[in-house]
Amino acid sequence: MSEPAHESEPVRIPDHDLDDLVATVTRLVAESRKQGETLARLTDDQPAPQDGEPADSEHPESPASAPYADGAKNDGPASVFILALGAQAYAVELAALTNWVHNLLLPVYGREITTGRPWCHQWQEHPEAVARLHALWLAWQQLTDVQAGLTGPSTWHRDHLDPALLQLRTPDGPFGACTTSAARPHHRLLASPEPAGV
Repeated sequence: MSEPAHESEPVRIPDHDLDDLVATVTRLVAESRKQGETLARLTDDQPAPQDGEPADSEHPESPASAPYADGAKNDGPASVFILALGAQAYAVELAALTNWVHNLLLPVYGREITTGRPWCHQWQEHPEAVARLHALWLAWQQLTDVQAGLTGPSTWHRDHLDPALLQLRTPDGPFGACTTSAARPHHRLLASPEPAGV
């Protein structure tokens, strides 16, 4: 049995284990950075507490600190979904989503605009499109991460991209009254149904 190392002695790691250790540390640093960025986006819309006022997490009416039905306290954000964010966090998240849509999604998966596959260049003004594209982007972030494994991208295509594009680009989808020709852009929001009893 070997002697325990003294605090002043350096730790020796075999060379064949060093690459695994470096990869693990690099992955952990990247995950930590992504979590920090997500947390920063989610907390950007929180107003700064006034002097003597408790932080938002201490307000009982704050959704982030509201107790669950069983009485346990929810200390995290209520949701990362864009429709659940405050105005400032929504704007930040929409800007990041727009970057992804314009620089990755449309150049790779956009296809031609036709009557059977409409698209609106002002998609950010269609709440359904924003919601579906944001959900698609969240899934892309998770399923293209190294932790998703080798089948992550295939799962993203099958379970998320294809159904989302079918819903967005169907003739009766959110862009049904919008562009059918790239040469003649057209944008119109369709009226949503009125709630019952109005």
